[in-house]
Amino acid sequence: MHVVVMGCGRVGSAIARRLEDVGHSVAVIDQDPEAFRRLGPDFAGRQVTGLGFDRQTLLDAGIDSAGAFAAVSSGDNSNIISARVARETFGVQHVVARIYDSKRAEVFERMGIPSVATVPWTVNRLMRELLSVKVSELWREPSGQVLLMRVTVTDVWVGRRLSELEVASGARASWLVRYGEAQLPTSSTVLQDGDQLVVAATDAISHRVHEVVGAGPGGGGHP
Repeated sequence: MHVVVMGCGRVGSAIARRLEDVGHSVAVIDQDPEAFRRLGPDFAGRQVTGLGFDRQTLLDAGIDSAGAFAAVSSGDNSNIISARVARETFGVQHVVARIYDSKRAEVFERMGIPSVATVPWTVNRLMRELLSVKVSELWREPSGQVLLMRVTVTDVWVGRRLSELEVASGARASWLVRYGEAQLPTSSTVLQDGDQLVVAATDAISHRVHEVVGAGPGGGGHP
């Protein structure tokens, strides 16, 4: 997959190198050509000098063939505009933006564009969003036997009851995020496109959670 990264600061350069390491083609955009030094001598992707929301700059970076776009410059406004152009003008499927202002981030989440804050796990969350990882580990208790997992609801589960997912996977839903707002679900909650769940599971069934989320009600079998 081709990925365009707007912003070559510490986060942008880190995500670009990580994406390239796992086999994706990458183009990085920054206004300052000196910023590309952060990529290191082994980076083989495109380095495009310009504004991340400029149409021609984006085209030079290959936005028309990109499967993902990350707006991670130091400015909220630039990130917001760039992300919207990538999503609305070029139809990029996976778009994520780094937003410093929490209130702006809430609005952006409601628009369907995930945002990340300036915290240590920024790069890891960007990787999950850009590569559309549907299940990821959030936390594990000290013994290692029980963990919290973040689940992005897949198409096969849209319109089905949460209780069906719990029965099929063996996991238990702790909370749900819908349109950027967290809520406590019930057994009658019907899953919608864009929902994100946090579920509790044991280490022994974590593999089944992955299988069931991707395969649907018939996936995963029994432990």
